[in-house]
Amino acid sequence: MDEVRLLAVEPLTREAFAPYGEVIEPAATKGTHGINAGTAERFHALARIDVVGPDGHAAISQVRAQPRAFPFLVSMLERHPLGSQAFVPLDPAIRYLVVVAHDPGATPRAFLAEHGQGVNYHRGTWHHPLIALDRVSDFLIVDRVGAGENCEEAALPRQWRIEI
Repeated sequence: MDEVRLLAVEPLTREAFAPYGEVIEPAATKGTHGINAGTAERFHALARIDVVGPDGHAAISQVRAQPRAFPFLVSMLERHPLGSQAFVPLDPAIRYLVVVAHDPGATPRAFLAEHGQGVNYHRGTWHHPLIALDRVSDFLIVDRVGAGENCEEAALPRQWRIEI
């Protein structure tokens, strides 16, 4: 394996993340409207859930992620060819890292998600498993469950070091 290279961390913005998926936050809404007799505001269609294949469906799950130690080495990526995968922090104070790439041989990008930002990876997007920061963190997950192989993993040709 080649030398370890430093991977810069950039802010998570809708524009920068667009090739890989959607940022889930109120600013990403396609429209708002009052619901529940005007006692709530709905931020409509923040992300598109995409599932394919027989005997599969969208499901909502929860995960509790342990914080990672830094510097952190990125040496693998995964993707889900049969569906999108969304992560939404259940506490708006949670910070976490999102690492994505067009393919395992490409230079990955690292994004810092904070202030309640969630992400929805497009179906087939290469990404690193959840990288929680600071403390134990709970996330809501929306993805595909059911028959079929929906998780592929790939070792990277080089490791990437992230420092926070």
